[in-house]
Amino acid sequence: MSQSVLEAIRQGKWDYEPDFSSRKKKRFNSTPALPGTEEKVATLAERALLGLPLWHPEDRKTFDDSITGME
Repeated sequence: MSQSVLEAIRQGKWDYEPDFSSRKKKRFNSTPALPGTEEKVATLAERALLGLPLWHPEDRKTFDDSITGME
């Protein structure tokens, strides 16, 4: 059984990402929220509580990032 993000953080594994290569793979959406905003922090908190990876490859990273096509 894979551990959650919160369990990994408690153990000092700051770069831990859950394994989603199994049949239990969960889909999660990217966010257009800018880094450091309350919306982005809330998104990260929700992902952590759900045991999802904190980072989505299509998350908005800078002000200039296009948000076209984001879910």
